[in-house]
Amino acid sequence: MKKTTFLIAGKHAVTEALKNPARRVLKVFLTEDSKKTLNKDNQNKDLLKNIKLLFKTRKELDRLCSKDGISHQGLIAEIEHLEQINIKDFIKSNENKKNLNFVALEEVTDPRNIGSIIRSAVSFNLDGLIVKERSFPSESKLLYKSASGCVEHINIFEVSNISTTLKFLKSKNFWICGFDKNSDKEFTEHDWEGNNVLLFGSEGYGLKYQTIKNSDFLLKIGISNKVESLNISNSAAVVFHYINSLNKNK
Repeated sequence: MKKTTFLIAGKHAVTEALKNPARRVLKVFLTEDSKKTLNKDNQNKDLLKNIKLLFKTRKELDRLCSKDGISHQGLIAEIEHLEQINIKDFIKSNENKKNLNFVALEEVTDPRNIGSIIRSAVSFNLDGLIVKERSFPSESKLLYKSASGCVEHINIFEVSNISTTLKFLKSKNFWICGFDKNSDKEFTEHDWEGNNVLLFGSEGYGLKYQTIKNSDFLLKIGISNKVESLNISNSAAVVFHYINSLNKNK
């Protein structure tokens, strides 16, 4: 478990961290007005109980976010990492569950995109996010702000090697579904029964050759020929919504 602390900013990111009993929040930097708003919006919960509060002006809070270019909305928190989740242990404890759906990101590095994907994954009930440990910006204020508090509501599996993890999941009866704009098959034509990994590649280059080779299916999102491609976070949201709607109708 990582013991380092880091800062997150924004109303939703900080509020959801305070609500999460598994998350340790050490300090909250806030304005008097933001404290009043936080208490008003959460009247049945004393979210700031036993939390060290440091009251600041908005300009002082601005300085804590100056490098990130994000709005703090009067709330910044110093937090610890959540305890790491081992994907093998998760699979073992959920082996009787049907229709598990994970999203895996290969070489996706933009914190804003990752945060948006996390927000969509939680919105549409995905079971977890698989990322490469060394390239995952786990202490990014921008990621937490873009995720709008949803980091607190999804299993994030940080793995040392994406390909090795995919091979393990294949051995546990998961279908690996890679998304490639050059595929001939629309994702809406695919049979989404069973356990699936929705695999997305980097913003610039897509999936690696070896990853494509190891995928069970290659799928595309059909879009107008007036547009070359969708942003990865938009692509993910479209797919997540579709699969969630299928599961609701079962």
